[in-house]
Amino acid sequence: MRPVLHRLRRLPRLSRPERPRSRRLAGALLAGLLTTIGVGTVAYAAPSADAAPATDATPAAGKTLAAAPQADVPAAPMGWASWNSLASQIDYDTIKAQVDALVSSGMAEAGYEYVNIDEGWWWGTRDGKGNITVDSKQWPGGMKAIADYIHSKGLKAGIYTDAGKNGCGYFYPTPPGTPPAPGSGSEGHYEQDLRAFQEWGFDYVKVDWCGGQDEGLNQEATYRALSEANKAATAVTGRRLVLSLCEWGSGRPWNWAAGVGDLWRTSTDIIYWGQTPSATAMLSNFDQGLHPTAQHTGYYNDPDMLMVGMKGSNATLDRTHMSLWAISGAPLLAGNDLTTMTRETAGILTNPEVIAVDQDPRGLQGVKVAEDAAGLQVYAKVLSGTGKRAVLLLNRASAAKPITARWTDLGLTGAAASVRDVWKRASVGTHSDGYTATVPAGEAVLLTVSGTEASGTAYQSTTGSFAVTAKTAGLKLADITYANGGTAPRTATLRVGGQYATTLALPPTGSATARRTVSVLLSLAKGANTVTVSGGPDAITVQDLPGTDGVQIVGADSGRCVDLDQNTISNGAQAQLWDCQGGQNQLFRRTSRDELTVYGSKCLGAEKDGTADGTKVVIGDCTGATGQKWTVNASGTLVHQGSGRCLDAYGNGTGNGTRLVLWSCHNGPNQRWTLT
Repeated sequence: MRPVLHRLRRLPRLSRPERPRSRRLAGALLAGLLTTIGVGTVAYAAPSADAAPATDATPAAGKTLAAAPQADVPAAPMGWASWNSLASQIDYDTIKAQVDALVSSGMAEAGYEYVNIDEGWWWGTRDGKGNITVDSKQWPGGMKAIADYIHSKGLKAGIYTDAGKNGCGYFYPTPPGTPPAPGSGSEGHYEQDLRAFQEWGFDYVKVDWCGGQDEGLNQEATYRALSEANKAATAVTGRRLVLSLCEWGSGRPWNWAAGVGDLWRTSTDIIYWGQTPSATAMLSNFDQGLHPTAQHTGYYNDPDMLMVGMKGSNATLDRTHMSLWAISGAPLLAGNDLTTMTRETAGILTNPEVIAVDQDPRGLQGVKVAEDAAGLQVYAKVLSGTGKRAVLLLNRASAAKPITARWTDLGLTGAAASVRDVWKRASVGTHSDGYTATVPAGEAVLLTVSGTEASGTAYQSTTGSFAVTAKTAGLKLADITYANGGTAPRTATLRVGGQYATTLALPPTGSATARRTVSVLLSLAKGANTVTVSGGPDAITVQDLPGTDGVQIVGADSGRCVDLDQNTISNGAQAQLWDCQGGQNQLFRRTSRDELTVYGSKCLGAEKDGTADGTKVVIGDCTGATGQKWTVNASGTLVHQGSGRCLDAYGNGTGNGTRLVLWSCHNGPNQRWTLT
């Protein structure tokens, strides 16, 4: 969906083969802050090389297992991007001043290493051979000169283009009055342009979608072509560009983007030209960016650039903003004007413990594990080491309230755990069972917790196919054991049942016999699940994260599950029947408020609060209205409290794609459901 406002686009990135300095600093800092209990090792490990092979997909309980350390994966990119504060008003001197401020403010030392030049650097001109030409007054010495200057400060350089023939600067020239820039996209020149960026010395490219949307291009096919073009250009230059996909979540990149790009936008812009930062936009982009099964092994969901320190923001909003992005493990790409930044803003952006949470080398995303009352939310992120978690207590309510994080919800035991307040950079003691803090309205408390890891189950396979049994439906922490004796990451493919496959990047382990683990979050159904991993891994360990537990809603007549098509998160998307596969789009949670929530932030309800027979059953942001509340009856019917009608498979349908509606209750098999 293309916004009608002038867009504030952002430019994220991630270096795949090499690990940014900030990741090393973050790992070292967390190791010092959290109690060292088996740091660097996992609770369950792969068999030794000479162990007898287990029956395919059998639990490895009782077998002698060799310890396998956790591998560090590339961190989410950190840096600064020009669009939010400068839009198209950029040239060599402007960018140079921001580079100098990035260094002098201490941000570069804290790990902000990318300087991303967004829309406005190029006006769509090419020479007779199709090579990009730039305004020599705007960029004396060409683009190589500014890339060289960025590199001279020990930083990395990012640049921008569009997947279509015309870039966003043609459709949305910003600020108003800026002349449009026809031809400012790379369609028809993908490999040529990416090779030019590499030869100029750039390290990162953001590829926007304005032209792609205008032309009706297919998101997945287009960005796969760009990914291949990046590889082809790299084969010539030896300089791979970190690839940031910026199609605003319109093509559901969380289903396919891992391994195509290094990071992908999950929503539209967080701020537009002329606006001031808002909590509403911040929370919306945060919610839309939560796709935990897609984020792993150095691939990242991108909820957009930071608004921290921009005109109209404040320290309270800025700290909450940083906390949300840190628990997400999101790219940290500042968008404020660094040349006018206050010390307070610099301090917020460079808090080392917040950065350590964001840049944790396990590379996972935080997930919601509790919401005991509406708007009082707990998120947890599994950190590197054993028994380590980051925890966010988020108050979306209108008054200060106590919020409790329970250790068992996080996948820990209830044993005493040490707790640290990240913003205060101070211990808050040792606590059994959980920790409670009073959180002001609209704010968040960010913690790190060092406790005792709960038990899990180890599985071995000689074929890469694992029969994993889950006691409950929900997200599970999985550690995958492998060896990679090469010098570059090796890819593998992971699939759970009928869910979308995802590409894993397995970092080098030092030798063909040295074994390491990488971590992913799996969405599993209750009972038997088939997990397949191609490309070498032969052991996985699976552990519950009980705070994510939910149910699948299975039709009595069809045996199929209530499902959101292709993992859509769009408000107004109609629910349907589909083969049960345990994915996040089929995992619902019954709340104490009679809601059926999905994705942590969406509620199942009636379209436009309709009450008539045939009203579509859709998802939307949870509001607490009766139009999003359901009564679960012993007979198996789900009664919509706003209408008194039942959840119904339209037309007695039983096939995949059958749409779900409200209909007068008659207790037929197409209105009976099992929550399991």
